[in-house]
Amino acid sequence: MNEIYRYFVQPQIDIKTDTIYGYELLIKQLTPEGWRLPKSFSEISTEMTSKLLVETTKILGLKVDYCSVNVNREQLLDTRMEEAIIKSQLQLFPTKVVVELTEEEGPKKYSDAYLIPHLRNFMEHGMQISLDDVGTGDNSLEEIRSFLPMASELKFALQNFNSQNEDPELQKKLIMWQGISQEYGQRLILEGIEDDKDAKMSSNLGINLRQGYYYGKPELLSLPGDEQYYKK
Repeated sequence: MNEIYRYFVQPQIDIKTDTIYGYELLIKQLTPEGWRLPKSFSEISTEMTSKLLVETTKILGLKVDYCSVNVNREQLLDTRMEEAIIKSQLQLFPTKVVVELTEEEGPKKYSDAYLIPHLRNFMEHGMQISLDDVGTGDNSLEEIRSFLPMASELKFALQNFNSQNEDPELQKKLIMWQGISQEYGQRLILEGIEDDKDAKMSSNLGINLRQGYYYGKPELLSLPGDEQYYKK
């Protein structure tokens, strides 16, 4: 069987207004066990990812403010991916595409000076930059310090930490990133919220923008002719 990938969409919630203000596109692979996250996003060819992104956003027709697309550092530097994201922005307008720079570690290390022009290019085409999974992998504070003035959004993922949400150290990290987002005038999204305890912690810290199974699981965005893939 040929490898089959599709994008799923997961809602991003604003608790303050009780509305869906955005969606994140998440790519999954069809396996004998159903749709699953790929073991490594780097293993998916840029040609396949870029083509799928254009096909998906062409039919998406979102009526939300933001649509987020994950991009690792290798993809950020790939011309085909860059062109696909720019085309997706044109198709989704007036919804704003948010380019999420993920923390996925790649085979090479790139200097900030090398990456920044590519991020600025997306901004010049009307898009925003998000720093995904802050505090882990390649998105530690020291690694992304140069990108902070460019970013409109930070995402803190509870699922990246083994500790419970009552852990003072976890809450200390979250409060630190909350302070950074306020300093730079950025949105802070808390993702990986799965239960009442996670939601309560978010409320106690005054974090209104949230994402996770507690608010909505990713849903398959089928393409024409995809009826045979509807079973998840």
